[in-house]
Amino acid sequence: MATTDKPADKPAEGKGAAADPAAEVQARMDEELEQGFRGREVDSTPNENYTVAGVTDGKPTPETDEAQADKVRKDARDVERKGNGVAER
Repeated sequence: MATTDKPADKPAEGKGAAADPAAEVQARMDEELEQGFRGREVDSTPNENYTVAGVTDGKPTPETDEAQADKVRKDARDVERKGNGVAER
């Protein structure tokens, strides 16, 4: 059985066309799945640093290294500013 495309069956195209809401939601969900969590990342410390191997190798974490703690605090402030729509200058 052959089907015919009706104008209502095709997505709108061209300038000013509304985006497909379902596709937009799916794209955002795909981004979150790729990231592994919802929201903004505030701890820039690599996850590997928190593993047993990372800790025994002496890799820095905010809990064990003051410089890393300062970096994470700065990153958290930057994320908060971006979330509030204020860019750091």
